[in-house]
Amino acid sequence: MTNYPVKILISFGEAVAGNKKFLYWLMHNGFPELAAMANAIHSNQEAFQWLMKNKYPHFAAFTKAVWEDENALTWLKKSRFEFLALMAEAVNEEEQAMEWLKANKLDVFIIICKKIQAFKIQRMNDLDDYHKGPFR
Repeated sequence: MTNYPVKILISFGEAVAGNKKFLYWLMHNGFPELAAMANAIHSNQEAFQWLMKNKYPHFAAFTKAVWEDENALTWLKKSRFEFLALMAEAVNEEEQAMEWLKANKLDVFIIICKKIQAFKIQRMNDLDDYHKGPFR
């Protein structure tokens, strides 16, 4: 993740937040892996499979780790994707991870983590709201 320009990372954060314009921009401007990762965070299995088939298993694991999948987090660490593991921990409110990002002035990644957190909270609230069920 650290190899992408800040502009691209901001676009990824917006895609995670649900802004389709940024999602499609990433998809059609040379960053389909980031578009797929944003979709996979949104629980899109097709996007997850695309990441796996196209040699982005680390991004696929990250999308599971942000949803507190311990196996995915362990895989990231064992496979030496420490930064993605740290980001997943920050998303999951591990204080040390977020403090490390702050101490290293990695503001764009803090913003991305907060956008993923906000999406997760919204998704969980939607699941708890019977008004948003299948018969609305």
